[in-house]
This record gives sequence, structure tokens and C-alpha cells, in this order.
Amino acid sequence: MSTSPSALDRLIGTTGRPTIGLELPLDNDWGAARLRADRAAGRPFGVPDLTEHTRLARLADEFGFAALWVRDVPLYDPEHFGDAGSVFETFTHLGHLAAVTRRAVLGTAAVVLPLRRPLLVAKAAATVDVLSGGRFVLGLASGDRPVEYPLFGEDFDHRGATFRDGVGILRSAWRARPSGQGVALPGGPGLSADRGLDVLPKPTGATVPIAVAGHAQQSAAWIAEHADASLNYPRPLGALRLKTREWQQLTADRPKPYLTPMQLDLTEDPSVAATPIRLGLRTGRHALIAHLRDMGELGVAHVSLNLRPGDRPVEEVLQEIAEEILPHFPATAVPDRPAAGTAGAR
Repeated sequence: MSTSPSALDRLIGTTGRPTIGLELPLDNDWGAARLRADRAAGRPFGVPDLTEHTRLARLADEFGFAALWVRDVPLYDPEHFGDAGSVFETFTHLGHLAAVTRRAVLGTAAVVLPLRRPLLVAKAAATVDVLSGGRFVLGLASGDRPVEYPLFGEDFDHRGATFRDGVGILRSAWRARPSGQGVALPGGPGLSADRGLDVLPKPTGATVPIAVAGHAQQSAAWIAEHADASLNYPRPLGALRLKTREWQQLTADRPKPYLTPMQLDLTEDPSVAATPIRLGLRTGRHALIAHLRDMGELGVAHVSLNLRPGDRPVEEVLQEIAEEILPHFPATAVPDRPAAGTAGAR
């Protein structure tokens, strides 16, 4: 079992300021110029251009972004949501990212657990954890798209209970056991340890770190007890202060990180003042640095930036953030951890 810093440890900076990650896809298909071009060409809204996904992920990793996050959108719903998310199947995509990156933590924001079989999620998550060298955080959600549930044979109104049961199965599946003992699943499955069935591989640490996204139909106290981190929605600083204070109080005996995404339209002029956009900011880099510092003072450990609302070339924005912003928010320095079986490969 590894004694190196866990994936969550790598998301907690050493300066009291948040580390900075990116939400994939690395595209700007929500920007005004791109929307006009898509309409003129008859392309659907919300489906990103993935032709450069590998190169840009490698570039972000080399630039020193602390994490790369992928979303789980099982079905593209152009009529009601119009957002295809990260497009690729979540765990397949993560396996690819594990092979083409070396430093960045890989995370899900977030897997809709009630729509998946927990034992298969346990196996997939542990696989990504091992292949990435312990760089994986499993973000989990209860889901918010009612149309998906009957298509997967699940009940939308009971997704909270399904979520709780699923988290318990994940923890049990990852647990290391004495020889001859298998996974025990009481209740409905009725599987006892003496049957000897187990889920392999085991994670690189004692567990795959779990971050619960939003409320997942649970109480804040339940999340504080059963999750390793809170992955909460972006909020103005006043509302954020209330959420981080609540989280700190609930986890006072065993502090756990608070993570949040943020949509970002980074202007070319660094002196532009910050103005709110949906779930984030349009801002120049000077105001962004100040805002991120304020978030850190409120207890935010990690911020994942979603660049899709912007119009500037994505590579240009990545370069500016890497050169001008990341030095203010350094990630935890750890050695490169090659993916399993790929030492020295590029």
C-alpha cells in the first residue's frame, strides 16, 4: 500500500491558497463567437470539439495544473439541457488520461452513482487509481436529470437511498481483507465474506477518495461523515462563506477539503474587473487572482476552472493562467508517478 500523498492531499496547497485545476473538455464552445459559428454551420449547441483533447490535456499537465476533471453525462439531451458534458464515457476517458498525464490529479465531477452498478464502479475506480499511480478522486452525485432514471431502470425519487447504499458498497469493495475472505454485502445482495468473492484491483491506498458533489439528496452531516471531501457548486463569496463555515464545523474533528468548480471567461486585458456570469466570472487575471485568494481565505482547497464560456483560444488562456496565475497558487510538489506498466513511456 502506498505511503505517498493521496490524490486529495495533492489538491491541498501548502500556502493556504487553493490549488487550481481544469474541467474538461478544454473547449470554448459556449463563447459568443463559437455559438455564432455553430449556428451558421448547423452544429448543435453543447457538443465540444474533441480533436485536440489529448494534446491539450498533456499541455495542462505539463503546465502544472493540479487536476483534470471529467463529467458524467450518460445521455445527451439537446432539448432540455443542451450540454453533452465531457462526451467520452467517463472511466474509458480516465484510463486514457492516466496514460497521457503524469502529475495532475484525475477526478470525476461527478459520476451519477444511482445510474450505475456500484460493484462495477468500484472496479473501474480502483483501476483508474492504480493505472494513474494513485492520482484519482471519485466525485459522486445523485443526478439531476429525471428522464435518465427510467431508461436505466432506476427510480428518480428514491435516488438518495440508492446513493447511500452505493457508497457503502464501494467502501466495502475497496477494503483489503484477510486471505480467503471476500466482500460482504448485507441486505438485498445478501453476500457474505465466507463466499470469497472480491473486487480487484484494490486501490493504491486504503480507499479511493470520494468527493460528494452537491447534496446528493443527503444531509450535510451524512456527507461530512461518509465522504472524504465536499465538491460543491460555485457561489458568490457571501454564500460561499456560509457553506465553507458549515463544512468546517461538521468536519472539525477530522478536517476534509472543500472543492468547487468555477466557470471562467478570462479576458485578454488583465485589468478588467470581475463581473458575474452563470456559475462563475468574466474577469481579467488581476481580479481573478484576488478572487481566488478570497476563496482560499474562506477555506476552499481547490478550484476547477471551466473555460467553455470564453472566446479566446484555449491554449492562449492556459498559457496565461500557467505563467501568471498558477505561481500564486502552487500545487503540492510530489514526484511524477508513472501509470502502472508504463514507466518511462510517453
